[in-house]
Amino acid sequence: MTKSAASGRAPRLFGISDLHIAYAENRKFVDGLWPEHEGDWLIVAGDIGEVMSDVEWALRLLSERFDTVIWSPGNHELWTPRDDPNQLRGDARYRHLVELCRGLGVHTPEDPFPVWRGEGGPAVVAPLFLLYDYTFRPAGKHSKKAALDYAYETGVVCTDEVLLHPDPYATREDWCRARVALTQERLDALDPELPTVLINHWPVVREPTRILHYPEFALWCGTEATADWPARYRAAAVVYGHLHIPRTIWHEGVPYIEVSVGYPREWRRERHPSPRLRQILPAPKPA
Repeated sequence: MTKSAASGRAPRLFGISDLHIAYAENRKFVDGLWPEHEGDWLIVAGDIGEVMSDVEWALRLLSERFDTVIWSPGNHELWTPRDDPNQLRGDARYRHLVELCRGLGVHTPEDPFPVWRGEGGPAVVAPLFLLYDYTFRPAGKHSKKAALDYAYETGVVCTDEVLLHPDPYATREDWCRARVALTQERLDALDPELPTVLINHWPVVREPTRILHYPEFALWCGTEATADWPARYRAAAVVYGHLHIPRTIWHEGVPYIEVSVGYPREWRRERHPSPRLRQILPAPKPA
């Protein structure tokens, strides 16, 4: 099947995330991804993999098949694992990934936001990179220290604490604040007549994390600073990953679409959806 082989309907905007192609099953799944129409766009909302060469392989493959590819980083791309020949850390690693994407023609959070003009549009498709600031805290934990202490006591601690370095910022939350301020300035400058599709690896509101089996993990899942962004920026849809709970929920009239693939062991769980592309626009209707 070639990029132009599918036909018979108007192009659509799809999303996917958490490809984790270090797993052979995941790499095979990604190798089998094709558009349904020659004009289809694809959002890749982070966590392709940890090693730079894997990220490049997947984005090159997808950019050759889909009309337009839009990427937002996840925490796994930002890790600096010992077995990656590329040992860049923090913001320098992110900037390297941005340049890699640009070389492949993939849109990043640092580029002008493209406008989707197909069905469900026009809409500004806005890939974001916001990180988290430890404000999604467990009940009764009113400081970062108290929340982290509780997470360590329960044994629920994200690997970010070891592998995601905030250089040159002092802390991850400092990096998050800088990203939020920069991104808000860009979103404020958008045409107020156009709706948006907000894309961020981490949820931009707390609501999707309410279902977590280990609620302590929410610490590494977003920031309260973006709670009003879907309303403020006229979101027609919000796309995210990270939680490995693929589903669509409606919150204050906006569809929040988690597009995660996740790990093979998760696919095998009873009632867990099979990995697939998820349609973003035209947006789903409330059930």
